[in-house]
Amino acid sequence: MVDTIRIGLIGAGGNTRAKHIPEFLAIPDVEIVAIANRTKESAEAVSSEFNLSARITVDPLDVITDPNIDAICIGTWPYMHREFTIASLNAGKHVLVEARMSMNATEAQEMLDTAQQNPNLISQIVPAPMDFGSWRTIKRLVNEGENGDLGTIREAHFSVLSGQGLNPTAPLHWRERTEYSGMNVMVYGIAVEIMERWLGPTESVIADGQTTINKKMNPETNSEIAIEIPDSLNVIARQVSGSRVIYRLSTITNDPEGTNGAVIYGSKGTLKWSFATDTLEFTPLDRQAAPMPHDEGTTAGWQVEVDFINSIRLGNPVILTNFSDGLNYMKVIEATYHARKNGKRVVIE
Repeated sequence: MVDTIRIGLIGAGGNTRAKHIPEFLAIPDVEIVAIANRTKESAEAVSSEFNLSARITVDPLDVITDPNIDAICIGTWPYMHREFTIASLNAGKHVLVEARMSMNATEAQEMLDTAQQNPNLISQIVPAPMDFGSWRTIKRLVNEGENGDLGTIREAHFSVLSGQGLNPTAPLHWRERTEYSGMNVMVYGIAVEIMERWLGPTESVIADGQTTINKKMNPETNSEIAIEIPDSLNVIARQVSGSRVIYRLSTITNDPEGTNGAVIYGSKGTLKWSFATDTLEFTPLDRQAAPMPHDEGTTAGWQVEVDFINSIRLGNPVILTNFSDGLNYMKVIEATYHARKNGKRVVIE
């Protein structure tokens, strides 16, 4: 049993302030003792906001090499995840790293390799949270196959359509910048992580993408830059299990009907999941749709930080989300990148 666990933060952006800091502070005997941010002023503002007595620095290595720190929470954009994760693990620190795991599958593999070389350390990725309440119920229905209510899975359709990109003068977002996000596209990584959580690994993909809003003003340089990352993406994936998944993602398509989420089509019925509310609706063949409750005792809210600390203290296995699962979804992201670039189906090795 570890007594007080001392956390160092690298990157204190929106999710770190909204989730990680308050959730860590709510856990007994957990302290945030250092903050590395892009500027000293921004780090000091975060420390003041939460009334912390944390050491402030602009150099992440000051946090990583501090012998008094037990664990690192990496809240940067994906472009620094590999570097900071590997350095932290090699320095003997447990790591909680923000999603998306990395820029591409090669980086994800290097992160997993380093984690496996340090089996005494906990390595966790912040998981996609949209299905925290329902994923165990969905996975049970899928695993029951023909013996269950849903039957054998034939197809699944996953849609996230938003109008966020319809305003061409909207501020430039890091997800639109290749140098920060790599091969990641919109929230596609979230969709793949969730679908693989339910249906298992992906075998191959074909893809088509388009960038409609292809230029924006960069506030850092006060000049216009080109955007290469698609704001509309369609993917047809084949799962190892034999089912197909069709992904539709777009920031330039408004969805007034509120259909964002997933529909799983089985041989005995159809299961609909809401992206916004994490609720389920089941329709058996030749019958009416009805709400489906989550399996009793399987639902959970946001407990990422609690899970991370419990893994450190109690040795609990990391489920949401471990580095192996992260590598799997990064392989799909990279395969999709190559599929839309060369117009051919890409098999995932």
